[in-house]
Amino acid sequence: MSTQISVDLQAATPPYEQIRSQIASLISLGDLPSGSKLPTVRALATDLGVAAGTVARAYKELEAEELITSRRRAGTVVNERPQPVDTSEDLLAAVDHLWALAVAQKVDAATLKALVARRERK
Repeated sequence: MSTQISVDLQAATPPYEQIRSQIASLISLGDLPSGSKLPTVRALATDLGVAAGTVARAYKELEAEELITSRRRAGTVVNERPQPVDTSEDLLAAVDHLWALAVAQKVDAATLKALVARRERK
């Protein structure tokens, strides 16, 4: 799972929020189904090159959203979710179009994500 998550230390978004939002997205899309075990705080922190407290905060926020549950000795697991998000063909086509525009204009993935995040805040 840690290969699906990345942290941009130069981004304006705090690292814990980057981790939280990426895990939440993986859960929402069904890439992390109910019952999936997440890496330990230390293991994920080591993989991402961040402090353990950063990952712990991301996990704490995910628990507050009731997306995951952490138990001593049992680890951290994804909670039961009603249904993964159903991505329509129209939405996927729009994403493909946006990505093609970004590539054509030599906009990297981090900048594209920042642009989308800026729109989300409006």
